[in-house]
Amino acid sequence: MHNNQYEQQYKQKVIDFFNSRTSYDNDYTIRRTLPLLELVKLKKGQKVLDIATGTGIIAISVAQIVGSEGKVIGVDFSSGMLKQAQQKIDELGLQNIELIAADAEYIDFDDESFDVIICSTAIVYFTDIPAALRKWYSFLKKGGIVGFSSCSQESCEAPLIIKVCDKHGISLTNINEPTGTPQKCQNLLREAGFKDIQVQSEQFGFYRSVEKAQEWNGGWFHPRENPLLQVSAEQMQELQIEYRQQIEAMATEQGVWYENLTIFTIGRK
Repeated sequence: MHNNQYEQQYKQKVIDFFNSRTSYDNDYTIRRTLPLLELVKLKKGQKVLDIATGTGIIAISVAQIVGSEGKVIGVDFSSGMLKQAQQKIDELGLQNIELIAADAEYIDFDDESFDVIICSTAIVYFTDIPAALRKWYSFLKKGGIVGFSSCSQESCEAPLIIKVCDKHGISLTNINEPTGTPQKCQNLLREAGFKDIQVQSEQFGFYRSVEKAQEWNGGWFHPRENPLLQVSAEQMQELQIEYRQQIEAMATEQGVWYENLTIFTIGRK
């Protein structure tokens, strides 16, 4: 499969996934955005770009901070997410947010258009993270700040799925790997030209029921490859059975731990 063909299929899969999340906002999704805003330290009157704005959790908070003299542009390619965001914006009567339906990886703005660029827990979906950061660098004014958050490479279901598949001779690459440690995040920003880099981490993990933790439909997200697309139905069933067995073995009285160490990184142009 040609790379551009795979990329189109992969991105449509991401769009479909987020379009299906009709009740995205909850205590968990809201709480994990706040440390990024605290690290960025926004000011009134600033112009801010919110990459992969989703339901506007970040964009709305930013708009309330920068005020009527500031502006927020939120970009996302999920119409379902943007619909939820627009509904909240309308209910709040905010006039300083513009939503753009587009693939954030390919959208362009003039150089030095923004004071701040934010991307909350979505940078790993980009097919070329270093290229995205270089582009964001050009979008920022001198002294401008970029901030993004990402899950550690030990977080979520990916490590266990990788372990199970490896036992069956299937090699998977973790989507969280490029930004999966504080050092990797620092290196990415430094290589893109950013300075005054700050990184902090916070644990948002929680316990789930065994039944909930065992819910894996065989899906896999990675912007460059997905060997599971070539797996037969019979082999996929074997993988899912072993995955459920592994989950059951991890169970405690509290349930099954869902690791979610989140890394928050900012840098200055």
